[in-house]
Amino acid sequence: MILLAISNLFSFIIYGAAAIFVVAFMIGFSHVLGERHEARFRNEPFEAGMPLTGDARVRFSSHFYMVAIFFVIFDLDAAFILTYAIAFKELGWAGYIGISVFIGLLFAVLIYEWRIGALDFGPDGKKILQAMPKSKITEESLK
Repeated sequence: MILLAISNLFSFIIYGAAAIFVVAFMIGFSHVLGERHEARFRNEPFEAGMPLTGDARVRFSSHFYMVAIFFVIFDLDAAFILTYAIAFKELGWAGYIGISVFIGLLFAVLIYEWRIGALDFGPDGKKILQAMPKSKITEESLK
């Protein structure tokens, strides 16, 4: 029993050493054979072949992250619905009731997010019109 454990450990050590050797060989070989030249923009970040336009540290609004979270949530829900669609014959009525409850809850959450304003990403048009000087606002522009 102990001999088998030592044999498995030895195999793992040989495999790990071989993996490290292959990675080191590939990196070293590419360093030896790689091109070496100094160009004007060589050490600057590549941005589609164009000169840099600004800092890479751009601040995004919290709405961007909300969109990303909503996408992940609804993407996972689509994966669940697709797996149900693949196996709907095997699941029968129990699966149909389960997926109906799931879609109902998903719809309720979507309505809730819409009602609390979580899906309003742009500026509110009425607030913009109210901020304008009174002389520019007419009844026709509000309709």
